[in-house]
Amino acid sequence: MNATRQFTPRTFVPGPENTRLLRDAFGRFATGITIVTAASENGPVAITANSFSSVSLDPPLVIWAPDRNSRRFVHFEKAEHYAIHVLAADQDDLCFATTKNAHALLDHAYHLNDHGVPLIDGCLARFECHRVACHEGGDHLLVLGQVERAVMRDDGDALAFYRGQVRRIEMN
Repeated sequence: MNATRQFTPRTFVPGPENTRLLRDAFGRFATGITIVTAASENGPVAITANSFSSVSLDPPLVIWAPDRNSRRFVHFEKAEHYAIHVLAADQDDLCFATTKNAHALLDHAYHLNDHGVPLIDGCLARFECHRVACHEGGDHLLVLGQVERAVMRDDGDALAFYRGQVRRIEMN
């Protein structure tokens, strides 16, 4: 006989008084961790983001959403070209460095593409994009990009974000 696990759901109406609760609910969705890079007048900039998704195969489109309250927002709001890097589990140090410092790439290996966008090697996948549209999204900007070039690894474990923590998704 299978035992059914009992749970008590918590129901709430999202509002300004319970943003932490909403954030915790959003955190129940496991997401991959990406680093988005772009060129800036101060050198290469990077931001850690888990608000990334594929949108279309034809044309090849992706979307990501930088936070308007981020000090880095100004760099990504106007970036015509950028790259989205899907991080491998062994890139957690780079993830944490980028979370703390917009210019963390200066201490890590990278190279530039033809548009001057910094590219990180060793990722599970990388998408070099040009911006095709931006849409209002509350406290975030929804950036739609067309993938001009993609690179992916055939092996490696993923770095993920779940319930407010960085986790490793291992393939057996």
